[in-house]
Amino acid sequence: MSSNTSTLVALAAATVATSATMYFLSSRGNAEKSNESSIPVQNDLVLKKEKVPYKYDIPDAIKRSKYRAEVELACELAIMCGKNMLTHYETVGTDQKSSLSVVITKGSAIDFATDIDTQNEKMVIDSITRIFPNHEIIGEESCANGIIPKLTDKPTWIVDPVDGTTNFANGLPMTCVSIGFCVGGKPIMGVVYAPMTDELFIGLEGIGSYRNNVRLVNSKQKTTLKESIVCFEFGYARSPESTETMVRAVKNLLLHGVKSCKCIGSGVLDLCYVARGSIEVVYSGVADEGWKPWDFCAGLVILKEAGCTAKPVHLGDEACTGDEFNIYASNGVFGVNEGVVNECRQVITS
Repeated sequence: MSSNTSTLVALAAATVATSATMYFLSSRGNAEKSNESSIPVQNDLVLKKEKVPYKYDIPDAIKRSKYRAEVELACELAIMCGKNMLTHYETVGTDQKSSLSVVITKGSAIDFATDIDTQNEKMVIDSITRIFPNHEIIGEESCANGIIPKLTDKPTWIVDPVDGTTNFANGLPMTCVSIGFCVGGKPIMGVVYAPMTDELFIGLEGIGSYRNNVRLVNSKQKTTLKESIVCFEFGYARSPESTETMVRAVKNLLLHGVKSCKCIGSGVLDLCYVARGSIEVVYSGVADEGWKPWDFCAGLVILKEAGCTAKPVHLGDEACTGDEFNIYASNGVFGVNEGVVNECRQVITS
């Protein structure tokens, strides 16, 4: 990238950060001034006042934790990046001109990054570096050369500035910002913001998971595979062998009698929706369509803290210890309970 282009990106990122911060603070202030809403009771004869938690606020249990500062920073940055994404999203299908451009092609035309990806990542990295100068940062766009640094014992942030870039570029709403945080070589905090649906997911190890400041509770501990919506992403695999393997897995699921199969287009949101119970199972990596650490990190914490299960698809993955999933694995199955994960793994690999 030329020095002029780098300067323009930096200026754009700074402008977005300033305006997004002002938006964030003013929105927060307005919401806190009016934290009651009139909710009609059945038959609409009585209006009852009930307090509604502010969706962007940090849950009280997390405010009391030792990682409050990291969570607050991650939430603010994720929301800033999300608002930046809206500037393009709202122009799709209209006569308004979008300035969105593809700036990185990672090996093929179907795996790419936009200037919003790079602006968001720069904004996140600059902010974290300023506040936590001794922390490490792994960003998807910073690893465009294919080299992914290994986790160490140092506190490390793992960032996906736009997950579901193809959806985002084409104006589809299933896209998000993902910011994870690792301590001692393992993920302990995850923040995901989906700007088009205005959903803020937060997970912190030992504390729990939340969506829009409401605790997520797993009520599907006995759900079976036949009762499940199963999600997968075909990713960028295009070889005949990989395509055949991926399609065979879907065929096996349909023949098994699952409720439905879905491709959402955002691996991070797939994990968040398993945590919420909107999807019962998601898998990746039956062929060479596997995900990367930034696809797993934040969502994995949210999923596990909601009481869900994560395992590798293939036993013997060098990144995993036995049946324990690792974010550097090339494959994974994630579900609302251990039984449905084991059942799905058996079906898609048979």
